[in-house]
Amino acid sequence: MTRILTRTDLLELLNPRDCIQALRDGFATAPRSTVPGQRLRTDLPFPGTATALLPGLLPGIDAYSVKVNAKFPGAAPALRGVICLHSGTDGALLALIDSATVTAWRTGLAAALATDLIAGPGSGGAHTVGVIGAGAQAELTIQGLRTLRSWNRLVVQDTDGQRAADFAKRYGGTVASTPRQVAAEADVVVLATWSRQPLLQLRDLRSGHHLTTLGADEPGKQELAAEVLSRARLIVDDVALVATHGALANAGLPATTAAACLGEVIRGDAPARDHSQQITVYAPVGLPWQDLALSWLAYQQAETTGSGTTLDLLS
Repeated sequence: MTRILTRTDLLELLNPRDCIQALRDGFATAPRSTVPGQRLRTDLPFPGTATALLPGLLPGIDAYSVKVNAKFPGAAPALRGVICLHSGTDGALLALIDSATVTAWRTGLAAALATDLIAGPGSGGAHTVGVIGAGAQAELTIQGLRTLRSWNRLVVQDTDGQRAADFAKRYGGTVASTPRQVAAEADVVVLATWSRQPLLQLRDLRSGHHLTTLGADEPGKQELAAEVLSRARLIVDDVALVATHGALANAGLPATTAAACLGEVIRGDAPARDHSQQITVYAPVGLPWQDLALSWLAYQQAETTGSGTTLDLLS
């Protein structure tokens, strides 16, 4: 039997704290996987793209995931798809899982984890978090980040002013008119947009700034200028993938621009930052094993509680 887990099921089964722990464990152990993850993307004769991430593998989990997404920026929601969770024993299709929810959670919560590990504590005890792009991924980043640290202020900017205002109201923040204003007011900035032009330049930043850029996850998308990535201490999730599909590729920068991977920081093999005044950037592309980490967590919970529905696809 295959268990089907919808968005509603996932929101009942998952919580940020457990997901962050699963992602932290994954970053620490994922390098032991013998099969590297792949990220495949193709243009379509439609106003969108098709993306697949496979195989999601982690040591200690006898299963793997394959994710297929449709990305249509003009649609609502802009991302839809499915995660297939297969048994590692016989290939049985254990679950079909809504990928939009898992993608938002694993991207946003991994970003929260990285931001907390890399960003400085804030000068003089003051701490302002900024959000550029008030969508689902930024929402999960803020939800996750507030389980890890506190801050004094939140400032939000979005091309849709009402969406920014609604986001600010939910989290007790204020609205900024431009990305530059966010950077001027915030110590930590989370960017989660569809931008194809840099939103921040080096001149917009100051010593000690931390930026987490989530939007540059496929060709043509760029939130930070090349000079920002090359001058900051750059932490990524996977050097090879970011250099071919992510922020480095889109800025025309070599793989050597990256200082370390987040897994190295978590394992203590590399420092998050060299000194408190250093500008730091986290620029992930998203990895297949992250889909497995949260899908497996949800599937195990669903098997215990009986959540979702079951279907025999071979009947």
